[in-house]
Amino acid sequence: MTENTSTPSDEAAQNAALQKAVIVGVQPHQDGRVVDEAVRYARLLGVPLVVAHVDVTRFVTYEDPDGYVHSAPIDINFDAGAAEFEAVQAAVAPALDASGITWTARQLVGDPALAIKQLAHKLDAQLIVIGTRKRGIGESIREFFTGSVAARLAHRQHRSILVVPLGDLVPDSQKEIWPEAAE
Repeated sequence: MTENTSTPSDEAAQNAALQKAVIVGVQPHQDGRVVDEAVRYARLLGVPLVVAHVDVTRFVTYEDPDGYVHSAPIDINFDAGAAEFEAVQAAVAPALDASGITWTARQLVGDPALAIKQLAHKLDAQLIVIGTRKRGIGESIREFFTGSVAARLAHRQHRSILVVPLGDLVPDSQKEIWPEAAE
């Protein structure tokens, strides 16, 4: 793994080494199947893997001409996003280090779909891998307000997206995907 970048020139050099990578969006406590599928495709394509975590508690203030992104917190809890990023790195590192592929982790900020889209553009990514949300009233309300990251990515960029199903599958006989939301 390479370390998270800290300067614009470091990020530009790392971006050059990561061209054509597979990008996988990862959240804390996410099912490992998402990363496993991303590893599988990175290996098949013979490209590096970029683990992307999006800190939604920060927003982009401006971007330098060389692509370096400056951000500011939305919330006064400055450490929440950093702690989540560290948790993501700790969760994926054992499997990725054992996989034998080249990988790195990136902390992105802002809207998940737009942040992943921008990273995919910078790296000319071959594939974006993300997981579905787990079923439940809280997740359905969140998706209602923020929208599906997969759907928003599919309509805002041209790269292929692999959506890995997570959680319990909905039986074909069930009309409503989130029946508890209808109650």
